[in-house]
Amino acid sequence: MARRTRRQNRNVQINLQSWKTQPLIAGQRGHLFPWVPVFLSMGIGLYFALRFEPNIAHYGLLVLVTVGLFLTASTIRENFAPFLLAFALVFSGVLLAGARSHAVSEPVLTFRYYGPIQGRVIKIDRSASEATRLTLDRVILDNLSPERTPSKVRVSLHGDQGFIALDLGLTVILSGHLSPPSGAVEPGGFNFRKMAWFQGLGAVGYTRSPVLALTAAHHGKAGLLINRFRRKISTAVQAAIPGEEGTFAAAILTGDRSDMSRATLQNLRNSNLAHLLAISGLHMGMLTGFVFAAVRIIFAFFPSVSMRVPVKKVAALVALTFGAGYLAMSGGNVATIRAFIMVSVMLSAILLNRRALTLRAVAIAAIIILVLQPESLTGPGFQMSFAATAALVAVFGALRDLPSLPIPKFLRGALAVVLSSFIAGLATAPIAAVHFNQIAQYGLIANVITVPLMGVLVMPAAVVAVLLVPFGLQGVALEVMRWGIWWILEVAERVSHLEGALRLVVTPDPIVLPLLALGGVILIIWRGYGRLLGVPLLIGGFAIWSQTTRPDILISDTGTLVGVMTPQGRALSKAKGAGFVADSWLENDGDGSAQLVASERGKFERGKGTVSTQFDGYSILQLSGKKANELLEAACQTHDLVVTNVKSEPLEGCMLIDPITLRKTGSIAVYQTPSGLKMITAHQLEGQRLWSPVEKKKRRSFRKSDANNSSKITQKTQ
Repeated sequence: MARRTRRQNRNVQINLQSWKTQPLIAGQRGHLFPWVPVFLSMGIGLYFALRFEPNIAHYGLLVLVTVGLFLTASTIRENFAPFLLAFALVFSGVLLAGARSHAVSEPVLTFRYYGPIQGRVIKIDRSASEATRLTLDRVILDNLSPERTPSKVRVSLHGDQGFIALDLGLTVILSGHLSPPSGAVEPGGFNFRKMAWFQGLGAVGYTRSPVLALTAAHHGKAGLLINRFRRKISTAVQAAIPGEEGTFAAAILTGDRSDMSRATLQNLRNSNLAHLLAISGLHMGMLTGFVFAAVRIIFAFFPSVSMRVPVKKVAALVALTFGAGYLAMSGGNVATIRAFIMVSVMLSAILLNRRALTLRAVAIAAIIILVLQPESLTGPGFQMSFAATAALVAVFGALRDLPSLPIPKFLRGALAVVLSSFIAGLATAPIAAVHFNQIAQYGLIANVITVPLMGVLVMPAAVVAVLLVPFGLQGVALEVMRWGIWWILEVAERVSHLEGALRLVVTPDPIVLPLLALGGVILIIWRGYGRLLGVPLLIGGFAIWSQTTRPDILISDTGTLVGVMTPQGRALSKAKGAGFVADSWLENDGDGSAQLVASERGKFERGKGTVSTQFDGYSILQLSGKKANELLEAACQTHDLVVTNVKSEPLEGCMLIDPITLRKTGSIAVYQTPSGLKMITAHQLEGQRLWSPVEKKKRRSFRKSDANNSSKITQKTQ
């Protein structure tokens, strides 16, 4: 009797729990699939946030737990299964990211190298300083075994060049400097070393000697046919359309921006028109949409054929073929892959007589990219692309279900463009501000008066030009294309130079973007009033962002640059050199000043090989040059913190930061707190990962003498 009573009580509890979860799950039935990439993203994000590298035991345990969750979810009541599946997907995301990180593993240079370099040219572009830059594979370095030689290196060309015609597949020889990819520019900041890991890039450097050809390009063309074809088209387009219009045309057709000037790129960014360069959903949608409509119009001229053939499905197949060709020609970046997958799902839905544009299509595209390239989750391309697409699908889907408004037909197209630009801009603005530290305040205006022209003139002209190539008549279409691009570039220049066109913002804390993303996802995907839970997450994210504080002192990972915060902004110890780090610091501060301006803010006193400053009652000295070691002992007697870019022995009396220390710490940030100065290193935040190994010997942030001397700084500020 007692056993029966306990069984009945247990059944009542289970039924009560089922009753509580029933409305929660039942209200989302049919709308749960879009959550799959969301939970996968959580797992991928968790993997990249770890401060240690999981080992085989961790992965084995995770596999067992994940499989167990999937199996259990298939056997329990459907009201509870989604919760187990959510955890299983999170763990799957961790496994995917870990597998990808190990799969792309390639040798990375561990020291500074100078000597002969041989390799095959697989990419030609430009650096931030406008120097021609070569990416080489099949690399051979002097006195370095193949097991330790990077599979790819990137070299910027300086000095007298032009002795050979650079081409993809060309095997070149040169003498140059190579270094390991640099780490985070500041603790928690952009980490080039991590990005290089997933690109298979094991070293970067430069040369001032002439680059010479060892073997002709056609000997090394294997595996580069598509890239060579892209390069050929880019060259032909720029020859037919001179000037910046030609470089813009090459960019939207082949993804090649190497010949576009920095001024043009900056104008496009400042006016929020840079997305027109990225071959993404806009371009893929315009191209396939034009082809789809053109095929149907052509069939309309032949009624006898169109009555017997499923014209709509034939048009979808032709558009899909053009889309696949465009993907191959564009180089296949994340935005283009996402766009092609979206278009493929939409056109396949037409073939299957289903609704084409849904959140399910967006989710499928996201899942495919996350499985193939989990690391793309952390990049602005993936985030902005899917944010804009999901927001547009959700808003226009909601509008479709509303009663039709009495709007004249001739105004509907214009209103659709304005609404699309507004929605996409609203969805991507926070992400762009996080990554690029700027908001284009007149971006909506610029988009409204350029995007329609892109759709009705530029992209159709590009398609027509491709079709006319066999007849040698592509010049007419390219000329039409040039006039449309001229208008876009003219608008970009004028808008970017308007007063207040650009608003600079500080880089937020790392938690801000996940909060904003989760809040936006809940608003878009959740059904019912529960979606309002996204609002406090968005508010919380922006509130945390508003309270963000920047480091008072920054030290680069090479010891060549020091930045101290002043009332006028960050003062830099050097007027030139370490330009990428300097620009990154200033951008993260929300400061649009140039490095030269920041170096003249009056905080530093400069001597021969020395730069000194005072901050909050203690002194900082930066030493560089051949005589730095001779000055170190005396410097430690008069300064609290000494930074140098030359190796030295530990000294008592001051805190010494040199290359030996920085190899263990990475870049350093110092914050002023009520209890003193708090020092944070890049390696503390990042930990030991595949792309940023910490030395195994005595993995301490500082040498013992440095740790003892650092207490002086804290005591001095109390």
